Amino acid sequence: MSSPTLNALVHTMRYEAEGIVSVEFRPASPEVDFPAFEAGSHIDLHLPNGLVRSYSLCNPASDRQRYVVGVANDRKSRGGSRYVHQQLRVGMTLPISAPRNNFHLEEGAERSVLVAGGIGVTPIWCMLQRLVAIGKPVEMIYCARTRKEAAFCDAIEALARENQVALTWHFDADKGAPPDLAAMLGGKSAGSHFYCCGPAPMLDAFEKHCEQLGYANAHVERFAAAHVEAPSATEAYVVECAKSGKSVEVPPGKSILDSLIDAGLNPDHSCKEGVCGACETKIVSAGEIEHRDGILTKAERAANKTMMICVSQCRRGPLVLDI
Repeated sequence: MSSPTLNALVHTMRYEAEGIVSVEFRPASPEVDFPAFEAGSHIDLHLPNGLVRSYSLCNPASDRQRYVVGVANDRKSRGGSRYVHQQLRVGMTLPISAPRNNFHLEEGAERSVLVAGGIGVTPIWCMLQRLVAIGKPVEMIYCARTRKEAAFCDAIEALARENQVALTWHFDADKGAPPDLAAMLGGKSAGSHFYCCGPAPMLDAFEKHCEQLGYANAHVERFAAAHVEAPSATEAYVVECAKSGKSVEVPPGKSILDSLIDAGLNPDHSCKEGVCGACETKIVSAGEIEHRDGILTKAERAANKTMMICVSQCRRGPLVLDI
């Protein structure tokens, strides 16, 4: 079954930067409470055009009865961000998911280093506000193509100045080159926790440099799964469902999730793109899994304890799931 949803009112929409708007949601019914959330969380918007899209919360985690997301008008939009920019309006209501967190902030870390790329600033901005609020040492690196395309700059600058937070800006147009992450990340305390959200090339570079620099606590959040098209399985395979006792065949080109639904099972799911985490399922035993999501770390993939059944596949059986 799909995740339970909340009925949300579009309370406010604000222009935040070139091509970026923020959307503030409040409960559509005054008697309904929004669940509390942690820094790094996201919500799924169930848009009227039938699409479900995940967006990170960027308002302070101490807020109650208010969720704010930032949405960039993606040049390669498949209809989600375009709908938000062109058709979503104040006063409309739509179903949203409760907050879900795949990008946890370690609040007890000796120091946190936050790295934002473009619209990836949304969860990073939320984390910065939280760490300042609880008095934890933090520094931030904010990269974008141009300053006019960078959201929340004034608010971030004001918070950093007021609380003596080290803040590094990098705008490609001003520097004439992309950011040198190796130089920016060098010389930090190895015990620090490092967080990055941004476009895929930046995340790949961030992970590589953190590994080379010996930083064990590196965390990323991706906008999208690396491979969500054309499942690679060329032969059918069977999924054994440990809880229900069912055996379900997954034909080539079809996801495990859709196959289970067609077999009468109701696994939790939402985005069907490997980015929201709703369909994460425990693996009881598996031969060889091809993880295609945008959530699990390399270590988590290697451990093979869970998988996102909406996009990940089994290259070699058997596959037994706790479902």
